Amino acid sequence: MTLRVAIQMDPIEAVNIASDTTFLMAETAQARGHRLWVYDFRTLALEEGRLYCRAQPVTLRRVVGDHVTFGEEARLDLGRDVDVILMRQDPPFDMAYVTATYLLETVHPHTLVVNDPAEVRSAPEKLLVTRFPDLTPPTLITSDPVQLNDFHRRHGEVVLKPLHGAAGSGVVRLRADDPNLDALIEIHAAGSRDPLVIQKFLPAVSRGDKRILLVDGEPVGAINRIPAKDQVRSNLRVGGTAAPVELTPRDLEICAAIGPTLKERGLIFVGIDVIGDWMTEINVTSPTGAQQLKQFTGIDATAVMWDVIERKRSAQVA
Repeated sequence: MTLRVAIQMDPIEAVNIASDTTFLMAETAQARGHRLWVYDFRTLALEEGRLYCRAQPVTLRRVVGDHVTFGEEARLDLGRDVDVILMRQDPPFDMAYVTATYLLETVHPHTLVVNDPAEVRSAPEKLLVTRFPDLTPPTLITSDPVQLNDFHRRHGEVVLKPLHGAAGSGVVRLRADDPNLDALIEIHAAGSRDPLVIQKFLPAVSRGDKRILLVDGEPVGAINRIPAKDQVRSNLRVGGTAAPVELTPRDLEICAAIGPTLKERGLIFVGIDVIGDWMTEINVTSPTGAQQLKQFTGIDATAVMWDVIERKRSAQVA
């Protein structure tokens, strides 16, 4: 079946076609004969119960510097003119992002939104993971300096990060006797009312932070993200290096534990982060790693995703 697909994303003309997961999603869809549009979430407009956006049709090719051709802009009725919406703009997970999920909820599931916007809103990356305390390192989420300092004293070496940060932004490692926690709390509070996450430091991060991709609750494959020397952040956008890696029995145990929840919530394309034996995040907004997985193993997680989407759409129209 041919699907009409609208992709809510950051400017496609600026993506790195060798590493961007959304580009691979779109490229895979195009190869299957699906029609593609892209739009900026800021053009969403709810009028008299109908949700619209200003979108451009696109044709893609894997040519650096010449990877997209745009058609004429049109106003799409997202409840009538498209079959599938990929919500793939990058965080910050702020009120603008949250509002976009409310708007997309007005057309889902009649128009299938991937991932389910209500569930994305209810599952911030560093909060959903706390539903599985047996799979995670000791973690505290709070704005309270007293409790943050108490956690630091009890657990020694820790990692501090903003609750709604992404791509390694704002992640800091604190030694057991580090005097800077209060200053970091003050700096964060000056720019945000969001809580902080403080987590026991996992020395295994020096061997890598594994990104495991799951589609409809099932593991598809993984890559390892190795931090630069003397760094705690392994995210590829901040200098981490991708490497091939195999799924371990512990990885499969983690996936089996969380998979039913992801499937039930309509979180079709998810990336989890695993350091050593512990899961640290469940990424549901715009998880990455699919291009590197395909390069290392030949496994195309986006093809698996489109298989699922096509089955769901077929079931809807049957």
